[in-house]
Amino acid sequence: MTQEISPHRRKGWMSLLASADAARLETLFARLDAPPAHEWLRVPETGGVMVRGRTGGTGAPFNLGEMTVTRCTLKIAGGTVGHGYVQGRNKRQAELAAKLDAMLQTDAAEQVEERILSPLRTERAARKDARAAKAAATKVDFFTMVRGED
Repeated sequence: MTQEISPHRRKGWMSLLASADAARLETLFARLDAPPAHEWLRVPETGGVMVRGRTGGTGAPFNLGEMTVTRCTLKIAGGTVGHGYVQGRNKRQAELAAKLDAMLQTDAAEQVEERILSPLRTERAARKDARAAKAAATKVDFFTMVRGED
């Protein structure tokens, strides 16, 4: 049964699945009780997308360059459609992302959240903290000594 999902929530898990390590995603996916069978609506295909940027985050948009992306769309039992978009050429990761996207829209969402998304979020936060700690270790504080002269 398909549930009503907010676009903000879905965007969050799609981002998490797209940025997850492919091997780790495969390992976590194997923990599911009964991964669903699927029917392809769009088999995994690799292509390029234009990445755009803005100077300072607010300036006029400009084309930064192209990036390789793999995408697919599938339908699991019950008719729920899932989409998978991942950077690079990993077709299996795109398939897993699409299956999990579909499952997160069904009654299996709680199991997927607990066994896959929660560990991925925890690992992503740990990586972010480690990066921040590494950057903080190289921070230099500059100060000026005040002299008594004008």
